[in-house]
Amino acid sequence: MRIIFLTHNFPRWPGDVSGAFLASLGSALVERGHEVRVIAPADEGNTGPTKFDGISVRRVRYATAERETLAYRGTMTSAVKTVRGLRTFVRLLKAMRAAAREEMITGDVLHVHWWVPGGMAAPPESRYVLTIHGTDAALLNQSVVARALARPVIHRAKVVTTVSTALAGVIKRWGGREILPHKIQPMPAAISTLHPAREPGIGLVVVARLTSQKRVELAIEAAGVMRDMGRALPLLVVGDGPEREHLERRCRTLALEDFVSFAGSVPPEEIGGLLSGRAVMLFPARDEGFGLVAAEAFMAGVSVVACTDGGGVLDVVPDRGGGRIVAPEPGALAQAAVELIDRPKRLAEATELGEEWRRRLMPSVVAAQCEEWYYEAIRAA
Repeated sequence: MRIIFLTHNFPRWPGDVSGAFLASLGSALVERGHEVRVIAPADEGNTGPTKFDGISVRRVRYATAERETLAYRGTMTSAVKTVRGLRTFVRLLKAMRAAAREEMITGDVLHVHWWVPGGMAAPPESRYVLTIHGTDAALLNQSVVARALARPVIHRAKVVTTVSTALAGVIKRWGGREILPHKIQPMPAAISTLHPAREPGIGLVVVARLTSQKRVELAIEAAGVMRDMGRALPLLVVGDGPEREHLERRCRTLALEDFVSFAGSVPPEEIGGLLSGRAVMLFPARDEGFGLVAAEAFMAGVSVVACTDGGGVLDVVPDRGGGRIVAPEPGALAQAAVELIDRPKRLAEATELGEEWRRRLMPSVVAAQCEEWYYEAIRAA
């Protein structure tokens, strides 16, 4: 089978974190005997390698190099609020659609990742599987215009899937399409780099893109609360983004420079090493699509504290054993972290959860599930 991924997010180079899970999925599908091709936008004129772990990659040009910045940065929504940005967005859609039509031959299945821009760019006559990942679902909660644009994309799809139960609810509410349990499947994790710790770790960790939705400030403030409780522990912030400067200032304001360090963005294969030796991951994000790094934390034997409004991460983190679900408040995060650290069986409980997720998020397992969707799309054509 020939499978074409239509996406605005796919690694631009080896080690790039953008859409890394799609590269894992694509490689697993190739191992199952399929041909996988990717259509994605260029980035500042850079079209990158045409091959990626056995996957053919086509980066489409849609503007001058200095204006090809809509993808990979998490800033597309704000960019299209300007006339210039909207025009560039329309050119992106046209370029992706033209490339999809050129690439597709009889018998191909198009796997569209995110309804915008990929779903909007999908040729209406194509048979496509649509996967909703999170940021695209958030738009449906926020915008009437987004709902009007998304509904035909959702209804034209032969198969619609989501990566969490929370997202399935959003699609049912705003997209008018019910997502059955076998079509709720998270994307694969880089499980080969994640190993459970042999000894209980110390310290706290956050792994997130530094945006307002991730609410990393709550984790920093929780570290301050723990210090004031006499339970000061180092907090490592892994990730980068537009909020970093603000977060660093917040650390200085709270006099936490000696307790909080920023690792910046790191390749997916290095996440396991950074999780190793940590006791608790703080996961304060709201309305998360799935929360893959929480599952990765469990695989590394790290307990996780998430928030009641965390969205898809509530599929991952239980309010028992190696996990806690608390109100999105620094004090609640701090108290839960202390409770987990003090649990004698914390490491064993986290590791047990990690083994469950390891089995479910193996690239080969996710690829097999996707294969079923592709055959369903073919039968529905």
